This record gives sequence, structure tokens and C-alpha cells, in this order.
Amino acid sequence: MSRSVLRHASGASILNARMGRSGSADLPLHGGRVPEWLSSRMARLGTVIVEALLLEEGPHGVLRRLAHPFWFQAFGCVMGMDWHSSGITTSVLGALKRGLAGRDKELGLVVCGGRGAQSRKTPGELVAFGERTGLDGAALARTSRLVAKVDSAAVQDGFDLYLHGFVAATDGAWVVVQQGMRAKTATARRYHWLSESVKSFVEEPHTAIEGQPFGAIVNLTDRRAAASRDAQVALASDPDRIVRELRSPHLQMPAHHDVRPTDVFLRRVHATLAAAAENGPADFADLLLQPGVGARTVEALAAVAEIVHGAPCRFADPARFSLAHGGKDWHPFPVPLRVYDRTISVLKHAVEQARLGREERLGALRRLDEQARRIESRATGRPDLELLIETERERSPSYGGRDVSGPARGRQLALPLDAPLGERRTSTV
Repeated sequence: MSRSVLRHASGASILNARMGRSGSADLPLHGGRVPEWLSSRMARLGTVIVEALLLEEGPHGVLRRLAHPFWFQAFGCVMGMDWHSSGITTSVLGALKRGLAGRDKELGLVVCGGRGAQSRKTPGELVAFGERTGLDGAALARTSRLVAKVDSAAVQDGFDLYLHGFVAATDGAWVVVQQGMRAKTATARRYHWLSESVKSFVEEPHTAIEGQPFGAIVNLTDRRAAASRDAQVALASDPDRIVRELRSPHLQMPAHHDVRPTDVFLRRVHATLAAAAENGPADFADLLLQPGVGARTVEALAAVAEIVHGAPCRFADPARFSLAHGGKDWHPFPVPLRVYDRTISVLKHAVEQARLGREERLGALRRLDEQARRIESRATGRPDLELLIETERERSPSYGGRDVSGPARGRQLALPLDAPLGERRTSTV
């Protein structure tokens, strides 16, 4: 098994040293816990989406997506987490750790670490992973510690790290997602690292660093700080250079809770709804051999299809993916549990069939995503986002809607689960 190895100053090897910061995200700091009714579903949906991605792109494809801050946020949104909050980081990593546990040999991936005390267990979990797979777990553990040190000590931007997640493949490739808190401004910053970038931990390992300015940022990984690093190693004076910030994929989420037209690309919302209308309910249900799948479930599946197949440029508006399964804080609308469970069921069936060589089932998702993109290129008009959200809230009891306060309350409409939503359909050329 080939491995890329860097020699640390101490002489110890570090697995897969070609690594670097792949992006960052600034988010409003939210407290609270994810209720069990949602966290269990997030684990199931997150796992089956990863399984679909593994079939399409392999373990490295999954790692690359997790390393992209916009895709990561959209992934959390489609699973029903608060669309703009810092809690997406904890809940997505927790859902994947829970859903993939014990399956690293089967799937080729393991999720280690987490928030607070769980983050401190990361090295031990990586050592155990190495023992199961034959990898150098100690080297992976050293990599974990060094990445955390770079973002907490070598780069000082005012955010104190409190979460560290390490996702590793059985061939030694990895991604790190960690998050820091700035209590004074009630904000959090998420950092993404991927084992496919530069040559050194200590000299410009980041593809970029960017965020809201909170005073001077000390970046000792800049190549111009080499003399300062050498001096510190020699126990000399403190560094005398404050250096530049670099550009990167950077996600800046707003503080407001409601999903507004300015938070999404309405043309893409239009295309998703229209693709669902043109591909469901009857023919899509027949295609996936899942009776009872109708327009509302196909709309959710269209968002999931884009998560699996979409290019990085498609995720600049993560809020759009919250329209699939809502959010636990009632924004944009309560989580429609019956739709959510049907989405998991359809996707799980498609993955199971694909593993048996019947790839046409999983291919249906790809075609649904392709249809949305074709419609997007020729769609006319703009969907009324506020009307769409209000309609969903009114029908929430019919979908088994729920948020952190309990079951959705509202005007109960006598509609079957996947009744066509006429108000939501938009015309196309």
C-alpha cells in the first residue's frame, strides 16, 4: 500500500503529508442539542448519501466533498439541520460517525473525533483504526494533532478550537473538519483540510484562509515567517512579523433565521420543482419500484440527487437545500418526517439495488439531477419563495411536520402525503 510520508522535525513520519486547508466558513454560533427524532434520521440519511457517493466516486470523492465548505453546509441543510448555524458542523460529523460506525472495512471510511471531550479521543481512535487496517495509526494521530495545532497556534485568528473531526480512508487519505468559537461576537469558524495539497505542515499548508476581520491575524505558516519559525525552534525571540491573509473558498452565513430570496438562487429552486413535476409521481415511482412516491418526495430526492452529483459551483447557496426537509428550528418550515423517511427508503433501496448490479435504480437520481439542470437553462419566471414556504408550513401537519417545540400545528389540510402542490409548480419554456 503506497503512502506519502513527511518527516516531522522530531523524526517521526506523518502519513499523507500532501495536505492543506481547502476552505473555511463563518457561521452564527448556535447552542442546543439535536433532538433524537432528527439525529437518528440524519444518521440514516447521511449514511445512505455517503453510500451512494461511494458507489459513484469512491472514498476519495467523499473526502473531497467533505473538504468543500459549501457542499458540507448544503449536506447539513438537506438533512434538516438549521440551515445557517454552527450546529451543522457538529451534527453532520456526529451523524456520519454514528451511521458509519463499525463499517470501515466494508465502506473504506472511518469518522473519528467530534466536539469537546470527543475531539480529544481522536488520536486513540486513529491508532485503533490503524490496527484494524494495517495503516500507521500513530502517524495519522500525529497528523491530527498537528492540523489542530496549526489552526490554533500557528494561525491565530481569534477563534478557539472546540471541535475536531477526522475522516480517514483505508488507504490513508483523510479530511479534517474543525471548528473554532469566538464568544465575543457569537460566531464560529469552520476549517476544512484535505490530504491532497501542499508539502509541509509548517510552510503554507493552506490553500487559503479568509474570514471577517477581527484585528491582526498571525500566520506563522507563511513562507516569509521561516526565519521566525527557525528562531522559535532555537528558543529565540518572539516572531516580529504579522502577515497577509490568503484567499480561499469561504462561506459566510447570515445571522437571520428565516430563508429569504436573497439566500437562494431562485432559478435553481425553479428547476428543482419543475424537474420533480416532470419526473413524478407516476413514472419515478415505477422507475424506483417504490409505490407511493409522489411529487413532494421527488422534490426532496431532487435535492439529494444534486448533493450526490452536483459540481462544487452548485453549492454557493446552501439554504436552497433546506427546502428539501426543512429545519429543526421551524425555518424554513418544520421537518416533514413522512417525506424524510420516504426519501431515506427510496435512496436506500436504490443503493442496495446498485450493489447488486442494478444500477438503473441509482441512475434515476442522476437523471433527475440532469433534468433539473436542463430545465434551469431554459426556465422562465421566478418561483415565489415566500409562497412556497408558507404553503409548506400550512401542509406541514399532513407531512408529519415537527420542530424542536413538537409536532407542527397549523391549518390541517386533507391531503395525501404526495399530493401535487399546484401553487409550487412553475412554467417552463
